[in-house]
Amino acid sequence: MMEDVKKIGILTSGGDAPGMNAAVRAVTRAAIRKGFAVMGVHRGYNGLINGDMFELTERSVSDIIQRGGTMLYTARCPEFRYEEGIQKAKQNCVKHNLAGIVVIGGDGSFRGAADLSARGIPCVGLPGTIDNDIACTEYTIGYDTAMNTAMEMVDKLRDTSQSHDRCSVVEVMGRRAGYIALNAGIAVGATSIITTEVPYSIDDVCEKIMIAKSRGKQHFIIMVSEGIGNADGIAKEIENKTGVESRATILGHVQRGGSPTVRDRVVASQMGYYAVDLLARGIGNRVVGMQNNKIVDFDIQEALSMKKPFELDLYNIANELSF
Repeated sequence: MMEDVKKIGILTSGGDAPGMNAAVRAVTRAAIRKGFAVMGVHRGYNGLINGDMFELTERSVSDIIQRGGTMLYTARCPEFRYEEGIQKAKQNCVKHNLAGIVVIGGDGSFRGAADLSARGIPCVGLPGTIDNDIACTEYTIGYDTAMNTAMEMVDKLRDTSQSHDRCSVVEVMGRRAGYIALNAGIAVGATSIITTEVPYSIDDVCEKIMIAKSRGKQHFIIMVSEGIGNADGIAKEIENKTGVESRATILGHVQRGGSPTVRDRVVASQMGYYAVDLLARGIGNRVVGMQNNKIVDFDIQEALSMKKPFELDLYNIANELSF
């Protein structure tokens, strides 16, 4: 009977990211190959607390690898910050005979995984966030798709900027991290890239625009990371100081959607397979990541304490090429 079979649970938590479904597929099929049953948990830790879970099979995860979002749905769970909520989740894990849980999400999701691991439910975290802001890994599931989406959107904006000799100030996602802004900015040939990691001066931005204008350039892209905010204010300042008509565009949540790229599908599949191997060996309280293009794992607390260096070399290259 299924009650006697060891099971692995899987949930997605926090913001959705393209490639999460590929990870769900990989975890499900790898676990079944190793003799586990697999339980999908609806809406993150809420599903664990409320016992909202269902069996996943090879067929139920067919044809999801190309889909954005998450078939398991996701939600924030304030109740899981408190001991009572954690204990409810633990009781449901024991009730459903879960030998471990794969948690796909960001740092907040990993803190929840650490809490469950400390209470005897082995958990393995997979980094799923478009911001690429998890310190223990050089790559997070969803990052490549988000960068490509941002690039494609800005390419479309460039058409109208060029038609009107206009400056487009484009805000991309990345609340505490400028990785999307930096990489997409280079990819679209932005005149200036503004991120939280590097101090900026609006006068320096305007000077770059005027230098480029003196060399014959008539339209401009300024890439701004979400953590800076105030894209409208930046656009107004640029227009006032340079005389170049400027408009702000906030790309927003469109960057989270869409069919995942090859890279996101492959990395999600690698990480999902690796996570199941850890749980099959009884190893929990780990976060799976990528270092030097190889899949590795870290203790969750160690992973949460790490700091991620900003790609200053890449930022300097962007500055050199921006005129």
